[in-house]
Amino acid sequence: MAKSSETADPWTELRREWRAIWRFLAVTLGVLWVAELVDLLVFSGALDGFGVRPREVAGLIGVLAHPFLHGGLGHLVSNTVGFALLAPLVIARGRRDYILVWLVGTLLGGLGVWLVGRGGSVHIGASGVVFALFGYLLSAGWFERRFGTIVLSVFVLLAYGGMIYGVLPGQVGVSWECHLFGFLSGVLMAKLLARPEPEAASLESLRARPKPGEAASKRPWWRLWGR
Repeated sequence: MAKSSETADPWTELRREWRAIWRFLAVTLGVLWVAELVDLLVFSGALDGFGVRPREVAGLIGVLAHPFLHGGLGHLVSNTVGFALLAPLVIARGRRDYILVWLVGTLLGGLGVWLVGRGGSVHIGASGVVFALFGYLLSAGWFERRFGTIVLSVFVLLAYGGMIYGVLPGQVGVSWECHLFGFLSGVLMAKLLARPEPEAASLESLRARPKPGEAASKRPWWRLWGR
């Protein structure tokens, strides 16, 4: 007799889910790499001039464009590593969360740089989005107060906490402004997207509680920090 989907091997579900997560991430990275290769091979890097230029009207286009522009392959490889480390953890929580953190990290991060960035500078690169993912993961546990999410935030703090120094000024050739406003955007999204653990279950929620055996099929045991 064939097994139903409700009794499927959880390890099979886990592998399937993580393959889907990495495919989703590959699309993001593919767009970044195609954009940079086109810039280098077709425009000889001229598109970098469309980055964020603080307090210049023409520089506003960079608010949208800057994550897709990089100062060479080395710059892009560095950000690719950042995405590979952090993005899967956000996507595992929900693709909607990942997309929203991406968008808000781009828009608010870019606007913050445009407003207070160093004059005469051009800011490019997806590192602001990487820091938005970092800020989101680091603060999600604080806003949600759920065991799995707290564990996730502590893990990110212990494994990647050194990234926080990237928001400080003084690093030559590094847009700390982009890192700072990206990080703050991620913290904001962690607060807005948080779903705290309820203090007490309502009568309606108790009545709607699934029968024994149903909860596991809806929420796999391995998805501690997911939705």
